[in-house]
Amino acid sequence: MGGPSAEREVSLVSGRECAAALRDEGYEVVTLDAGRDLCARLSEIAPDVVFNALHGRFGEDGCVQGLLEWLGLPYTHSGVMSSALAMDKQRSKAAFVAAGLPVMQSALHDKARVMAAHVMAPPYVVKPNNEGSSVGIYLVHEDANGPPQLAREMPSQVLVEKFAPGRELTCAVMGASQGAPPRALTVTDILTDGWYDYDAKYKPGGSRHVVPADIPQDIFDLCLDYALRAHAALGCRGLSRTDFRWDETRGAQGLILLETNTQPGMTPTSLGPEQAAAVGITFGALCKWLTEDASCNR
Repeated sequence: MGGPSAEREVSLVSGRECAAALRDEGYEVVTLDAGRDLCARLSEIAPDVVFNALHGRFGEDGCVQGLLEWLGLPYTHSGVMSSALAMDKQRSKAAFVAAGLPVMQSALHDKARVMAAHVMAPPYVVKPNNEGSSVGIYLVHEDANGPPQLAREMPSQVLVEKFAPGRELTCAVMGASQGAPPRALTVTDILTDGWYDYDAKYKPGGSRHVVPADIPQDIFDLCLDYALRAHAALGCRGLSRTDFRWDETRGAQGLILLETNTQPGMTPTSLGPEQAAAVGITFGALCKWLTEDASCNR
């Protein structure tokens, strides 16, 4: 848990919650804040399974997964290739398009060019190509007088994506395990007063979750189908979560896939565990399933 990414604090919370749940399930648990000595610490501990509660770069982009493969340690969630692919928003979009899934128009541009002039007609969104949790997202409104002035911390190349209006929906998938097929859990409608940014995701009262979402059945079923197909298109395993925007005025044509998260938040009130609870799977049972799933993928 922890690690060096922009999502370190969220990861520490996920790690503490998962460790407590796994201890309650009868496992012996050692918590480890992932630093530069990670390889040495893991070799010293010699765990049966690594529960990966890292978020963001290094933890969910294939890097730590590669290290764990090198050490021969089984670990939770997705492998090297699918983690790297999901974290690269533009490349994962190409995989979604190949699978026949709907996405918004987007392109990678140099940061300087994006700040000099509009690279597409507003409204559009500018964000890092390989961060999560709405880190570093700029929404350029339709009536914007000029291009966005991006923070110094933004990378030299950024993703510019046409803005998808509508409601925030999400669907978690538990991957195939021990002969059972992948399972899309349910759909959550995320209600906020404004943009679903980092604060809306993680600060108390930042958003409200309606689970299961009160939406037409055909849209609900499409979310389940698209989430399963996205999980498969990226080659995910364990738990994933796919996010959507839905423009009600356009019906099924208004449902757009935004991205798939291979390391979704893991606290009892996070979106994935919240969906699991809604279908009768306790937080402890979900953590246990992830651990046993990792053991089966040794």
